[in-house]
Amino acid sequence: MAMAARARANRAGHFGPGLFEFLRELKQNNEREWFKENQHRYEAEVKAPLLRFIGDLNDRLAPVSREFVADARPVGGSMFRIYRDTRFSKDKSPFKTAAAAHFPHRRCGKDVHAPGFYLHLEPGESCGGGGLWHPDAPSLKKVRDAFVKKSAEWKAIRSKVGKIEGETLKRPPPGYDPGHPFIEDLKRKDFYVMVPFSDREVCSADFLDRYVQSCRKCGPLVAFLTKAMGLAF
Repeated sequence: MAMAARARANRAGHFGPGLFEFLRELKQNNEREWFKENQHRYEAEVKAPLLRFIGDLNDRLAPVSREFVADARPVGGSMFRIYRDTRFSKDKSPFKTAAAAHFPHRRCGKDVHAPGFYLHLEPGESCGGGGLWHPDAPSLKKVRDAFVKKSAEWKAIRSKVGKIEGETLKRPPPGYDPGHPFIEDLKRKDFYVMVPFSDREVCSADFLDRYVQSCRKCGPLVAFLTKAMGLAF
């Protein structure tokens, strides 16, 4: 019975319009009392579908790389908490108004600053892909050195993955040739490629396939960054 129910759910897709309805209303009512009254909707429309998506993704990531983990545990897994950390923020809104999950390298635990794949679900702003976000200084140096030592390989990857996003320095980093052909990449502090998804695409029956395809698209980038850091891909 459970397997049959799961098969029917997969044919219908993991997410429904209720996901975005809840997130829109949460953005307008970002208060603990409102969330408490509507927590059953969060559990049914956001948390449960996302955990099921993560569980179904795990085997689907294997053809991209077996080194990245989709962990469907409700606590301590791939899904980000809905609660914001407001300790050091001027914005004291208690809840995030998007749902998200991170699929990191198995040797890096839950480190969001390590190579990985990412899913972001937000009304009109959903996207998926992967790369490296705000790596620490030693990791960033390894990546930059790889650009210099493996320029031909990086050039080929650059042509495959398209636009790379993230923050950059205004000036070339110390120790690197300002005239290097990839100086703009050497100035980067982040390296990731994201594919946008419409609300309708997220709610479609084939969204898992679409998301896996976004991981495949940025796969060469994630592979290069992962190997540059001395990790298996």
